[in-house]
Amino acid sequence: MALREIRKKDDEILSKVCKEVKAFDNKLAILLDDLYDTMKKNNGVGLAAPQVGILKRVAVIDIGEGKIELVNPVITKTEGSQVGSEGCLSVPGVYGEVERPFAVTVSAYDRNGEKIEISGTELLARALCHEIEHLDGHLFLEKVIRFEE
Repeated sequence: MALREIRKKDDEILSKVCKEVKAFDNKLAILLDDLYDTMKKNNGVGLAAPQVGILKRVAVIDIGEGKIELVNPVITKTEGSQVGSEGCLSVPGVYGEVERPFAVTVSAYDRNGEKIEISGTELLARALCHEIEHLDGHLFLEKVIRFEE
């Protein structure tokens, strides 16, 4: 698949709300594959479509437990709280402590349009929240409690 250019924090596309995916077709499959390959090549654990200039509600995550593909994801449940370090491929070299839910449940669709539900705690919960916020036009910088040196 193709590697895509990752947009950086000052790119205005990162502040836009993404459109819902309507067509579960080959173009979507290519986007999901390209997102995953681009994320892996850049040593990330998640990447959302707006980070490569596409305003679609699509993201991929892999925290080392296998690929998760999310199309039109929505957080349906949160529990607890955790504070931990985050970074972002669109904000290279910057890390900060961010408060997130300890556990989240997300409703989404897979590449074939089948409804899925993903639940995660700790790092997976953090990654799910982080990537879904990208789809709503937000960067983790908005939530940083304290930047790390």
